[in-house]
Amino acid sequence: MQEPAPRPPFKSVSYCGLQPGPRLIVTGAVHGNETCGTAAIGRMLAELDAGRRVIARGAVTFVPVCNPLAFQHRRRAGDRNLNRALMPTDAPREYEDHVANWLCPLLAAHDGLLDLHSFQGGGQPFVMVGPRDNSGEIEPFAQAAQEEALVRVLGVQRAVDGWLDTYARGVAQRRADALADGLAADTLDQHPRYGVGTTEYMRSQGGWALTLECGAHDDPQSVAVAYQAIANTLAQLRLTDDPPPEPVAAIEALSLVQVVDKRHADDRFVRDWKSFDAVHQGTPIGVRASGEEVHAPADGWLVFPNPRAGARQEWFYLAKASPRFECGPLR
Repeated sequence: MQEPAPRPPFKSVSYCGLQPGPRLIVTGAVHGNETCGTAAIGRMLAELDAGRRVIARGAVTFVPVCNPLAFQHRRRAGDRNLNRALMPTDAPREYEDHVANWLCPLLAAHDGLLDLHSFQGGGQPFVMVGPRDNSGEIEPFAQAAQEEALVRVLGVQRAVDGWLDTYARGVAQRRADALADGLAADTLDQHPRYGVGTTEYMRSQGGWALTLECGAHDDPQSVAVAYQAIANTLAQLRLTDDPPPEPVAAIEALSLVQVVDKRHADDRFVRDWKSFDAVHQGTPIGVRASGEEVHAPADGWLVFPNPRAGARQEWFYLAKASPRFECGPLR
């Protein structure tokens, strides 16, 4: 019998300055088909190794590829989505469980996280930011000011919040749909903490965290966006002696308010939607396999439309305008 191919190992690279300072971790390829962060980290490592950029204080750890199995196959996941229900486990079964047992302690050893991603289709880069400071049950937090300051210097002009509470409501709806269909309601995708990924786990450990969606998967410019964000973050945190980056003049802010799952793999969109396409109340968005039409429940914007989603997976998100960064409406 042929032996199974060995699962790829994990790699991180760390630099420590001579003076005290914050501890930053920068991650790429949480999803294996999102490679702009890996390329940008590679470019930054080359500069640091050559002395063209120097970590003067604090420490920074780079993880070029968080999910080596998915990266090896150039697909979103290895055995499952690493960025869902992320937590250590005493009984690892899937490859991503082993990743979590290595990655979660590494995240917890740092003060902040810059997580680099890309997305399907067209559209401009944007950053996913955490909640405002709160003491609630879903995502208590006390570092909103730090995240907001960094959002302004990453180099992008759009910020989106509301991920985890929106996802929690989506999981509750997923459980209700499963029960109504006579399906099991105790699977991993119906866990209340299923929406926890790298940034949410980092915040649960007392740190701050930002997810930067650098552009489309196949857009070469996404690498430049990721690289500039790394350089700006290092400078803003004073890990390097580079001049502090100039803040972006205006940040367009949105809050996620609803996630809609596919119920059947044959559910389909009525058109080729892109993230941040505007919709009005009643706009037809998709058609269920049953023939039922899905309409926008209110005016807003579509985020992360995924025509390739499977049954009981996220199909699209809806967002509304937010006053968080004191900006005008989206252009």
